[in-house]
Amino acid sequence: MGPIGIFDSGYGGLSVFKEIQAVLPAYDFIYLGDNARVPYGTRSYETVYEYTKECVFKLFELGCNLVILACNTASAKALRTIQQQDLPAGKKVLGVIRPTTEIVSTFTKTNAVGILATTGTVNSGSYKIEIQKFTPEIHVFQHDCPFWVPLVENNEINTPGANYFVEKDIQALLAQSKAIDTIILACTHYPLLLPVIRKFVPAEIQIISQGPIVAESLVAYLQRHPEVEAACRKQGELQFFTTDSAADFEEKATIFFGKSVLAQHIKL
Repeated sequence: MGPIGIFDSGYGGLSVFKEIQAVLPAYDFIYLGDNARVPYGTRSYETVYEYTKECVFKLFELGCNLVILACNTASAKALRTIQQQDLPAGKKVLGVIRPTTEIVSTFTKTNAVGILATTGTVNSGSYKIEIQKFTPEIHVFQHDCPFWVPLVENNEINTPGANYFVEKDIQALLAQSKAIDTIILACTHYPLLLPVIRKFVPAEIQIISQGPIVAESLVAYLQRHPEVEAACRKQGELQFFTTDSAADFEEKATIFFGKSVLAQHIKL
């Protein structure tokens, strides 16, 4: 038995982890942030795959039997290859894209869905592919927001700069179709910008954050796979690792996780 691993390229995955831990409070978790090599969003497929695989296998070394890629870029560029080529027997890796794309049809009435994401996630086409796999009649419109992650990580959410870039990017997305009635925040950093986003999105358009959806999906997955659930340790222990400065991680993690954490530096 071992903890559930949560991986992200930086801090954003903590917003997903927060939701997961809320619905599975008895479980042990290890969070690993590859902060030394962030951002992943602008890197090549090959680089994202290698970095992600390295971190996933580090979590396996730490005893995890199940790892969640709480990172859209890693889920888009690395998950499928790792699942198909690299998994040791008895180990599982899940991502954040499928849970959202499976149920997006329950939100949209017009079958027009907008995606706000990193450049890497948009260029991968993963959301469009997955949504049309489940609901072919949905039209997907995408726009990348390269400045949003730095705004969040530098705690500049309540600044004129945040207002400027958020408004500009939302207008660029909505200009693609007047029918868009649902927007997916397809980056785990973006929910922290929700108060700013809401200012520039018409009230009738729904905005979907992934955290609660991924958390509910994980609960359902463990119910469907009792053999995986049985391999999860339940002592309520949380550990946090970062490939960069532990002190910096602890300072910024509170913004995403909602409470203070104790982090350790780890070498890959």
